[in-house]
Amino acid sequence: MPWKGEKDPYKIWLSEIILQQTRVEQGLGYYNRFITQFPTVHKLSQSNENQVFKLWEGLGYYTRCKNLIATAKKVSIELKGMFPASKEGLLSLKGVGPYTAAAIGSFAFGLPLAVVDGNVHRVLSRIFGIKDPIDVPIGKKKLEILAQELLDIKNPATYNQAIMDFGAVICKPKQPECITCPFQKKCFAFKHQAQTKLPIKSKKIKAKQRFIYYLMLDHNGKQLVRKRIGDDIWKGLFEFVLMEKDEPQDIKYLKYLSNWGLKANGIDYQVIDCSEEIVHQLTHQKITCRILHIKVKQSVKVEGYEWKTKNAIQQFPFPRIITRYLGW
Repeated sequence: MPWKGEKDPYKIWLSEIILQQTRVEQGLGYYNRFITQFPTVHKLSQSNENQVFKLWEGLGYYTRCKNLIATAKKVSIELKGMFPASKEGLLSLKGVGPYTAAAIGSFAFGLPLAVVDGNVHRVLSRIFGIKDPIDVPIGKKKLEILAQELLDIKNPATYNQAIMDFGAVICKPKQPECITCPFQKKCFAFKHQAQTKLPIKSKKIKAKQRFIYYLMLDHNGKQLVRKRIGDDIWKGLFEFVLMEKDEPQDIKYLKYLSNWGLKANGIDYQVIDCSEEIVHQLTHQKITCRILHIKVKQSVKVEGYEWKTKNAIQQFPFPRIITRYLGW
């Protein structure tokens, strides 16, 4: 992992934002591409928003990308390229919470701040037998206080990296290496055979079901697209003509809908393809999607959408649910 041992606050910040709710294996490629294209916070600040979103495409949770752009501009312009060297200053940056502030503060500036990630949650919960759910405020706070009390304030960066690595390599979520663990005699979970029970999480919120259908209209080498606005998923990304329904719809209905909307208005068209169901799981939403590719012989006007060439469209950022169909 190229950010291990890194002292540059820009690179640490970038890696932490990318790795929020993202596996290391997935985030690594994105980190390397961002560093190559935007080696400094000034370069990122001066970039076109669509260019940044395009590079982020497929990583999900696009609010992170918007916060990335906003913070880059603040650091570059207001702070003259210098990241704050205090906990309070770091927390003032968009998208930077206690965990990210502690990571930047301890690794870049040597601040005595405990970094409490999922690995640390697991290590402390098992060793100390903490039974408060780690995904509710009281449980999080309890672990943050304990982690701060245990911190080696003279070597915060080394300590933070060590406990996170320990959780990743020894105190793993499944099949932890208890036989070689140096905390055997002190570990509550080992003594009580509770490794699989700790840490405790509260009951998961049931994911909301959404049924989304796209008409990918094709005419003379152009397609009809728009940029998503409003406070919903994928804000700032592009999409084809959208229909959202309360219940799943079959292919026959979609073709009927096209016939009703296009043929009834005197538009000659040909259905090129109708995708299989594409399922996209987000934290609190499960989205089922189909994409209907339609070639129209006349230009169609749809409010809020514009005809763009296919070459131009390839430069726009789209939700992963669409890029999977397009094969990007």
